[in-house]
Amino acid sequence: MARVLANFLLALIFPAALLCQASEDPYQAGVQYEILPEPVLTRDSSKIEVVDLFWYGCGHCYSFKPILESWQKAQLEDIYFVGIPAVWQTEMRLHAKAYYTAQALKIFDVMHDVIFDAMNLEKEKLQNESEIASLFLAHGVTAEKFSKIFNSGTIEMAVDFAEKKQAQYRLRGTPEIVVNGKYRISGRTAGSPREMLKVATFLIDKERSELNN
Repeated sequence: MARVLANFLLALIFPAALLCQASEDPYQAGVQYEILPEPVLTRDSSKIEVVDLFWYGCGHCYSFKPILESWQKAQLEDIYFVGIPAVWQTEMRLHAKAYYTAQALKIFDVMHDVIFDAMNLEKEKLQNESEIASLFLAHGVTAEKFSKIFNSGTIEMAVDFAEKKQAQYRLRGTPEIVVNGKYRISGRTAGSPREMLKVATFLIDKERSELNN
């Protein structure tokens, strides 16, 4: 009889304990972040991948950029950061090509800020190749070299790959963050850019704990 009573009490206590543990999590799936239906393959399974989905013409992305960069500097070496320019219309594809062109020319650290400033501070639309080229030419790139890289098959493939990834991430807008190919965070779900990073930190810790077990 005592054993039956003990088992009955355990049956009552365990669900309550699990409920209490769940309620202790500061962020919940379906509220502050979304669990992707299908995990997206990451580039390095030994690290925790954090993807920044952005658009140069997005004012929220422009404001988020310095906050994100400061947060990135504070992360541990097991974090792998990836930037992916958003593409859901023709002009955005040009901006994505500019992003990958800057990387290919090895002047990304300079041009990333230049392009962001051009679209957000100077209100340039960058609606064609010529307008984008002028930014690169102003920073020491020849017209011939820019055109060769910007219109190369390699850059087109990079943008195609970015579009494929965005579909897998179920991109809804910018900026958004994807943690380890599993969790998508936006300002709409988290509440603010700073809250996005708090949620990302929570999910990184969750992934780190699972990787270490």
